[in-house]
Formats: sequence, C-alpha cells, structure tokens
Amino acid sequence: MGNSKKRSRFDNRGRKHGWTYKAVVAVSYPFMQYMTKQERQGTEYLEAEYPPNDGVIIAANHMSWFDPMSIGHALVDSGRPPHFLAKDKLFTMPGLSFIMNNADQIPVYRETDNATDAIRDAIDALEDGQTVLIYPEGTMTRDEDYWMMSGRTGVAQLALASGAPVIPAAQWGPQEIMRPYHNEFKVFPRKTMHTHFGPPVDLSDYQNVPVTNKVLHEVTNRIVDTITGMLEEIRGEKAPDERLDFRQWREEQERKKDQ
Repeated sequence: MGNSKKRSRFDNRGRKHGWTYKAVVAVSYPFMQYMTKQERQGTEYLEAEYPPNDGVIIAANHMSWFDPMSIGHALVDSGRPPHFLAKDKLFTMPGLSFIMNNADQIPVYRETDNATDAIRDAIDALEDGQTVLIYPEGTMTRDEDYWMMSGRTGVAQLALASGAPVIPAAQWGPQEIMRPYHNEFKVFPRKTMHTHFGPPVDLSDYQNVPVTNKVLHEVTNRIVDTITGMLEEIRGEKAPDERLDFRQWREEQERKKDQ
C-alpha cells in the first residue's frame, strides 16, 4: 500500500512548501526527534494514494497545546506535512499573523452565515492535493480524563463538500508534557507520543444525499466514534458512554460564575 518513491519531508505528494513552513519544521523537528519517543501505527494509510487529487483530511483528538507538534511530526515523517485549520482572527493578530499567513495554515471564517464559505480555503487546499488537519471537537477537550468531547459538524461539512477521504488519528502522550489549559512543559523523563492512524472512514452511504443537519451530525458522530475507538485501544480502557458536550459545559460554567 505504501508509495515506493522517496519524498522529502517538506513535500506533500510532490507539492512544495514555503520557507516559513520549512523554518517551523526545522526548529520543531529535531526537538521531537530527540526529546520525545515515538510509537506509531497505521502510517501506511498516510502513504497511500487517494483519488481524485490526493488531498486528505486528518481528523484527530485534541487534548494538549503540545499535540499539534506531535501529530505534525508524525505527518511530516510520512510525507504529508499538515495544514492546520485555525480561526481567521489568528491571521490578523500582530506577530502571529506573519507566521500564520506564511506557514501555509488555513483560516476558518466563523463569522460567515454560509457553512461552506467558512471552510472555502480548506476545500481549495484539498482540491490542490494538500493534507488538512482538523480537530472535530473544535477545541481542546474539557473532559477531565482527556476523552473526546462531542464533535462539531465542521469536519462533516469539509468531508462532504470536498469528497476527500477522512483519515482518523488518535493520539495519546502529549498531555504528559502539557496538560490542557495548564502552563507547564514537562519534557523529562522523555515521554512517548502514541500516534495511530486508521483507514479512511467509510462515508460512501452519504454520497449524493442532501446535506441536512441530521446528516452532518451523523457523519460527525461516525468520525468521532472511530477516533474514540482507536483511542480506547491505545489507552487500554473504555471511554465513557456519554461524551461531554462542550456547549453545555460552557453554559454550566457561566451559570456558576453568575451564582
């Protein structure tokens, strides 16, 4: 299933990346290589060729500010350097905007009324054969045991609008370096980054059907269920029967503040 042709780690199916992207990788790559340990499975799914233009969606769980570096390292190693989806406001922030705009990252236009318009740049990237990474939860998990929360429908919108395959990715270990929403950086002793990829999520039964809100939630749940199952295998334990709903969690936190 693998591709016999050796590719540069800065290439994405032969498409070159800019110098800013290369600089970011050049700084982070040695750190990940020597300061962490790696355990990976399913990289053959990254090395496969996918029609029509070889663009793929990587859908992953998100439990640490550090996990973009970890999964990014795995994807770069596999010849699929990722483009992360990020809020469009980050592309206008002083200082950060230069990196975001010049490191080939992708804005999500949250203020638009049209869901497809919000992800138009991601669709363009996929049509150009790029690897687009999205966190279905939309933010870092608030689950106290680091399980996935309920997903948002952006991943389903992107999958159905682009037709690109969705490769599920489960990661575990980055939270040992940086727990979510904690100011810490615990490198020693060296931590193992577990990164597992699966075969593309089968969404064939949703081809050529009207994209309703019900369909978007069904597709989202299928993707999140797949990632959660992979995470259960890594952790060797069962996820909760009911996922934390981020919107309900946020509303509860607001009520507590008002009391």
